[in-house]
Amino acid sequence: MYAILDIETTGGQFNEEGITEIAIYKFDGHEIVDQFISLVNPEIPIQPFVVKLTGINNAMLRSAPKFFEVAKRIIEMTNDCVLVAHNADFDYRILRTEFRRLGYDFNIKTLCTVELSKRLLPEQTSHSLGKLVRALGIPMADRHRASGDAMATVKLFKMLLDKDLDKEIVKELIKFEVKKGIAPKLMDIVENLPSKTGIYYIHKENGGIIFIGKSRNIKKRVNQHFTGITKSAKKIQNEVFTVTYEETGSELIALLKESQEVKIHRPIYNRMSPKSNFSWAVYVEKDANGYLNLKLQKADGRKKEVKSYTSLQEGKDALFRISSHYHLCQKLTGLYETKTHCFQHTINECDGACVEKIAPEQYNLRVQAFIENNIFDNKTLAILDRGRTISERSAILIENGVYKGYAFYDLNYQINNIEILRNIITPMQSNRDTRNSIQSYIRKSKTIKIINF
Repeated sequence: MYAILDIETTGGQFNEEGITEIAIYKFDGHEIVDQFISLVNPEIPIQPFVVKLTGINNAMLRSAPKFFEVAKRIIEMTNDCVLVAHNADFDYRILRTEFRRLGYDFNIKTLCTVELSKRLLPEQTSHSLGKLVRALGIPMADRHRASGDAMATVKLFKMLLDKDLDKEIVKELIKFEVKKGIAPKLMDIVENLPSKTGIYYIHKENGGIIFIGKSRNIKKRVNQHFTGITKSAKKIQNEVFTVTYEETGSELIALLKESQEVKIHRPIYNRMSPKSNFSWAVYVEKDANGYLNLKLQKADGRKKEVKSYTSLQEGKDALFRISSHYHLCQKLTGLYETKTHCFQHTINECDGACVEKIAPEQYNLRVQAFIENNIFDNKTLAILDRGRTISERSAILIENGVYKGYAFYDLNYQINNIEILRNIITPMQSNRDTRNSIQSYIRKSKTIKIINF
């Protein structure tokens, strides 16, 4: 659990500042579960430049509670949490100073989003909160007020969790929980998981990941691991300490993340899982008469494929649909073996490419249309899909045919500028598996929207 906060102060001499406003959002890594926002009477004057910056003046604070009156609530909000702030050293120092005046030693583990952003967003020219949120398209209200800055930090931290592909932030939290002696039972773990689409990580006690999976119902899938009787399920049940997860909304993002995360972390029990791959592919070859033929063959990484499939039957079924949609000859797509014309020509559903009744140039235009619609080469586009909440959407960026990564954005924020999208994406690896997964999802999904840049 994280306590994400921001503090406004009076300004003044080092360690003599007083708190004028505090906002704390309790964040479980996915959503805000509690909050505390309050003006605070510092009992000392506010510096004029601070009044100008924040809009908080001495008159506003006369009837506000003093720090000792809100101290208990602050301890309740931060207890058993990691404190997260933008420039955490400052906020932590101010809190410790205020508690020290009350004779209490306030001690808590901290995380600084400035340091995290420098590590996870090195391409950004500035790591100040205002400039970062503008560059990343994070909506922000009430700048230089505690609630506005703390909420912006929540949204920034959520994005940094997505960008942390090595899971260092989550692993550190698990180690923190181990120190506290928290060891949830399997039933408790399942109870706290969502019945939503996303990716899940099964951790052992030192925070290491032993299995990664994706599902349209995370709770149901993890429960299957915990009630399974297979050899790998039993091992997972014996070794699991906790399960973390990331909601994705989009099934495609879950699929792409699972593929990459397994390659990065190489969890021991993923190696025991059955592998699904795209072992059949469609290739284009020109025959002796100049006609472009579609060939469904075993996948060959040395050749350029147009589409790929997990089985021969899936490939054949797809070719029948492709032949019908693009008015292609079944003989030239390998679906009808004959030395003369195809059967479709007999019933007037093929215009005779199989017996050279139409020119190769005329027929090949239809084949090229199929290729253009199903290959990413040189295309720059964004695939827009469901987000994690009703007020959010997801975007997958493909640039010059290469999968660049994914992002989540607020519905009020229109993705029509590729520069903004480049700023907010979580970078991902592009390979044959990702390309095939994206193409397969585009074929099947009815929820996506595609924007061409």
